Amino acid sequence: MPVLIGTALFLWMAGVMYGAFVYAPPAEGLGETSRLIFLHVPVAWTSVMAFITSFVYSILVLRRNRHEDDIRAEVAARMGLWYCVLATITGAFWAKATWNTYWNWDPREISIVVLLLVYMSYFGLRSAVTDPDKKIRLAAVYAILAAIIMPFLVFVVPRMYMSLHPDTLINNSGKSQLADVRMKQVFFFSLAGFTLLYFWLFNLSVRIERLVRRKEGWNV
Repeated sequence: MPVLIGTALFLWMAGVMYGAFVYAPPAEGLGETSRLIFLHVPVAWTSVMAFITSFVYSILVLRRNRHEDDIRAEVAARMGLWYCVLATITGAFWAKATWNTYWNWDPREISIVVLLLVYMSYFGLRSAVTDPDKKIRLAAVYAILAAIIMPFLVFVVPRMYMSLHPDTLINNSGKSQLADVRMKQVFFFSLAGFTLLYFWLFNLSVRIERLVRRKEGWNV
């Protein structure tokens, strides 16, 4: 079954790549660089989903005090951090193509840097505490606070100030920037593909992390 799921995901993502570079036309006014939307937005969405997953399991840690919940909370936070890094990198390439600079301290760029620092600190906290039971509870509290801050950094703060960053589907005039139906099809196909890929990698990473902790002497 895992091999079958992995093969299906590979074919799905191959279809996304074909759609992004061949099937979908470039967006009007953005040219070929608009194809980055099929990667940049899905990975940003996946990072948010991962941080929410970490938030849910961190609440369960405080309620049940189970190391298994902490494993899932840590894995989700780690995946969210990496997806956030990928979103930052792809966003920088897009900025270079459209603004002729990789970085210009746009409100969205600033907010994502703050978000990265918040979750990097989460892993710094985990590394600083040696007692396993104390570690999982402190990490859970921090992850909950970080997840509460996250929506403000991702959705609220960037919209409170003037930003050159385009909205993905609806711009300030209320019109869709994905005017061509093929672009919409590939966009949502990519969004679904990255979501499924996240859950597949999450389950795989949880099993690996469980083995690592058992080797380190954790009672899991």
